[in-house]
Amino acid sequence: MCGFRLNERLEADSRLVSILGLCQLRLMNDRRWPWLLLIPQRAEAEEIYHLTPLDQTLLTFEAGETARALKRVTDCSKINIGALGNQVRQLHVHVVARNPGDIGWPGPVWGVGNAEPYDTNGANELISAIIKEL
Repeated sequence: MCGFRLNERLEADSRLVSILGLCQLRLMNDRRWPWLLLIPQRAEAEEIYHLTPLDQTLLTFEAGETARALKRVTDCSKINIGALGNQVRQLHVHVVARNPGDIGWPGPVWGVGNAEPYDTNGANELISAIIKEL
């Protein structure tokens, strides 16, 4: 974690859920979709190939476990996983629970309307449920 610093926008747009082996796990503050972020705690990592092979493996494992926990908690139809980085260059992986009929279905969640922030209780309940499943 030496030299790692969380991007200001990621910090402002999300809440810490847990620190995993490699990543910070964070909840995006948009209740329209249960939406988690995995942020590898490695300085200057912008792309997956910037990680060591071992860290790439750990990121894949943590993404899978996060997706499994999110599926169990939300009972969603589909889990979307993606690493874009077009607006925030710091490497981060989105893990989003999706259902037919949600706003923007079947398209991506990016750029659809305006975020609807969680109230404190709603965020804390989802965070607790995710932690329990992990």
